[in-house]
Amino acid sequence: MFNPRFLVVSLGNPLAKYESLHSAGHFALNGLAKALGQACFREMTLGKQSCLVSQGPKHTLVQSPTLMNVSGPFVARAWQDMVKQGDAASLSLVVVHDELEKDLGVVRLTAWERSARGHNGVKSVKKCLSQEKYPLSPFVRVAVGIGRPATRDAASVSKYVLDKISAEQRRVLEEVVPWDVAKMLAELEDEWRSEVQT
Repeated sequence: MFNPRFLVVSLGNPLAKYESLHSAGHFALNGLAKALGQACFREMTLGKQSCLVSQGPKHTLVQSPTLMNVSGPFVARAWQDMVKQGDAASLSLVVVHDELEKDLGVVRLTAWERSARGHNGVKSVKKCLSQEKYPLSPFVRVAVGIGRPATRDAASVSKYVLDKISAEQRRVLEEVVPWDVAKMLAELEDEWRSEVQT
């Protein structure tokens, strides 16, 4: 019987020290636990590191505890831990990250193989974890739009993504975005189920 499980990992710099748009994935996950009707986050050891986890019957939500640019090794170890708990063919990896090319709050399901577009966190994960080793496990990305500054030089972009987040930006990411992410997880499950059953 098909029994899908999801490891949903957000990328960002650790909260509460780095409360910036670059950690949009973490803020979205904060609200996703509520949207899915799961328990609040608590500290657990996963992937050999202490991290914040919300465990539900189907979805394991995890905030990567590392700095954004070196997320890959942790995500790969967390995936291995989850694979050991059951059949890899019934486990999906969903990585939630910020996206400069979309307006604040816009959420898109993104193919794993699509370019990282300079996103160092995504690059790090893809470098450490190959979907080819798990052909029956869907690997996808959920991109959370954070908008971008008027000027696109590297210094302006860096300041924009790393400055302290505003109360309104945080509200959108924690209270609006999670419901869209939950909807996408349901769509992903439906698609996966139909592939398995045909």
